[in-house]
Amino acid sequence: MVAPMVASAPPPSIRERIAAAIVEAAARLFAEQDGQASMGEVAAAAGISRATLYRYFPSRELLLEKLAQVSLSETGERLAAARLEQVPIPEGLTRAVGALVTVGDHYIVLAREHVQPDPAQFEQQLAAPLRALLERGQAAAEIRTDLSATWLTEALLGLVASGLLSADTHGAEEAVAAVASLFLEGARAGPAGT
Repeated sequence: MVAPMVASAPPPSIRERIAAAIVEAAARLFAEQDGQASMGEVAAAAGISRATLYRYFPSRELLLEKLAQVSLSETGERLAAARLEQVPIPEGLTRAVGALVTVGDHYIVLAREHVQPDPAQFEQQLAAPLRALLERGQAAAEIRTDLSATWLTEALLGLVASGLLSADTHGAEEAVAAVASLFLEGARAGPAGT
């Protein structure tokens, strides 16, 4: 019997691999150096020349835009894989924070550089899944209702960014536990749902 052929994605092209290497190098260096790394340092870390870097990303702004796209895509994939809708609210929040923390350097750079990602991509891949989790918690009287789910989503994202920026004193697991616990205690519904 012949096994059925399974369609697989084609391997990334050389151009795609180089672009990915540049984005990864930029995320790492910008996070390590508080955004102060030069484009020349990014090129060296990616193992390419400055001229090659500028052929891919003619400016720092375009590199940061690509970093935002990659970050949102990875975060969206991790949030979807976390199956937030299938677990209790506290576990969902811990999984959501874990998904954000594991994006790591990308998220740190976006927070520090105040990069404005594509609003539609941000909504679909990041804000909507988090807001849905918080709305479910509000409907179950587990999350306070005196604050909107949108406000709580933004607060959670800010708390994760703060936790990552101080992660030099904490490992990833400790950062996830601290952020999830701190957020949940502040967002937990009290008497009469507030």
